[in-house]
Amino acid sequence: MTDEELKKLEKEVKKAKRLAGEAAMELHDLIEDRLPDAYGELMAVAQNTYEACKVWDEANQKFLAASAATA
Repeated sequence: MTDEELKKLEKEVKKAKRLAGEAAMELHDLIEDRLPDAYGELMAVAQNTYEACKVWDEANQKFLAASAATA
């Protein structure tokens, strides 16, 4: 794998981590500020957070594997 490809993977990991962090902040805000009134939103926000974290984890695992293979 070339350095350019590794940098692209690293960029994807950083973007996925940012999106996961934003989803986590939304979940945190819901829990801290709007529950119990907004309990109907909880499952959708939690699912979105889970999926964002899963995307980050998959991207990160792919990056780590590629990094280890080139080392």
